[in-house]
Amino acid sequence: MADKIEDEEWLYEINASQPLMAIDYKEIWRYRDLLLLFVRRDIVATYKQTILGPLWYLIQPLFTSVIFTLVFNNIATISTGSVPPFLFNLAGVTMWNYFTHCLTTSSNTFASNASLFAKVYFPRLIAPLSQAISGLLKMGVQLFIFIAFYFYFVLRGDGISPNMTAWLFPFLLATMAIFGLGAGMLISSLTTKYRDFRILITFATSLLMYVSAVMYPISQVRKSQTLGDYAWLVEYNPIAILIEAFRYMAFGEGFFQWQQLVYCVILSVVLFFVGLVVFNRTGRTFIDTI
Repeated sequence: MADKIEDEEWLYEINASQPLMAIDYKEIWRYRDLLLLFVRRDIVATYKQTILGPLWYLIQPLFTSVIFTLVFNNIATISTGSVPPFLFNLAGVTMWNYFTHCLTTSSNTFASNASLFAKVYFPRLIAPLSQAISGLLKMGVQLFIFIAFYFYFVLRGDGISPNMTAWLFPFLLATMAIFGLGAGMLISSLTTKYRDFRILITFATSLLMYVSAVMYPISQVRKSQTLGDYAWLVEYNPIAILIEAFRYMAFGEGFFQWQQLVYCVILSVVLFFVGLVVFNRTGRTFIDTI
């Protein structure tokens, strides 16, 4: 009987000794139903047993944009050029929200799925991928709100118009997702050993927003006499570059260079594969330490 089992050809073989940088696309495709199930779970679980439900997708960016407009544009008098301040802030908040969703949800992959990972085998990469995909729904709703206000201001005669580079938006969004996933997988691996990173990620994300040009244009940082020496923190921040590029595509104003976009892509890809290596290595043994 044992000889008969040994002679059988297995359809699939689960092997722990796999390349650390490997992405088994065929295996992920085989588990596509599970991926879609995770996406549905992420969407439903987020606003389950809430009064307003998916309306929070709309309320959060609108209220945040209003507060930014009052504080940074009316009180601090930060200029947004010919772009209406509210629309300027809404563009930044929309892009920022998608990045933070990819970062914070994927950074909690091992902790939030520990019981599932311990019982069932499936490609671990499916968990953070599902978060990035479910975030696209939230992004789509917020982008629809942005477009609605965009046309309102256009019809009002504010003189804004999209740039010819607007066709690059899907590419821009993919770069943002790759960067967020890479950083999230890296942090998720670290939190299995060091629980402090769970606290740090919330604190660091709040600070990162202020150096990511969410509520101000990069040009204002360069003009500032007090912050001129620290302008490089914003200018070399890939999130700030991607947000500024989105505004340039939407409004035709802002700072945009192809070299900077290439820099963001390279940095995002490198971070993703570094995060993937650490994520794959941690996935083999994390259940013993979490």
